[in-house]
Amino acid sequence: MAVTNDHTVKAFDEDLNRLRGLISEMGGRAEQALLQAMNALNNGDLDLAAQVVRDDKKIDALEAEVEQLAVQTIALRAPMADDLREMIAALKIVSVVERIGDYAKNIAKRVALMDQTRQIEAIPVLMSMSAAVAELIHDALDSFAARDPELAVRVTVRDKNVDDFYNSIFRTLVTFMMENPKHITESAHLLFVAKNLERMGDHATNIAEMVYYVVTGEHMEERERGQTPEGAASGQEQA
Repeated sequence: MAVTNDHTVKAFDEDLNRLRGLISEMGGRAEQALLQAMNALNNGDLDLAAQVVRDDKKIDALEAEVEQLAVQTIALRAPMADDLREMIAALKIVSVVERIGDYAKNIAKRVALMDQTRQIEAIPVLMSMSAAVAELIHDALDSFAARDPELAVRVTVRDKNVDDFYNSIFRTLVTFMMENPKHITESAHLLFVAKNLERMGDHATNIAEMVYYVVTGEHMEERERGQTPEGAASGQEQA
């Protein structure tokens, strides 16, 4: 769905376009950080892991730039209705994308702590899970750029696949640790990696839900949520 709403004040359109461009760049960097962190983990590539950690500062800088521009635009243009919703959503979305970047950085930091992960059978499934999460992040941000509520809904539905990946990996790693006590440390690190990926999927759905509200002015209907082992143990659905 193309963005066609033009405003009388041309500078406002320019601010909005710049804001969308910055968010798109920030999202692209976060998506790349995720893929690089997982490749570093899969290949034991310490240089690539270090690059992910360094590049996270660029994501943080973009977040600060978006926040400054959004606040400045609100103050100068006094947007209303859907324009105001987009401004507020932009502020929330960059916060979520920054957290996604932090999760990627956390994964990268674990690479140096794990020497024997290639011997653990959960690694290929983790790579598949990370690819699914990267697609969710990409599509969630595309739905924002295109103001596409239908794509936003599809993102939230697909998050259940990420939850299923997490549950499968959790069971696999717990079983592996019981059968191979000498690999408990590496397996525990991989459990944290899987949890980071699962949280990234949740953040992608949060972006999609915000996009849906921005475009329609209505909150998305309650969706079916997956249940993690932690949620099952506590008797609660995943947040």
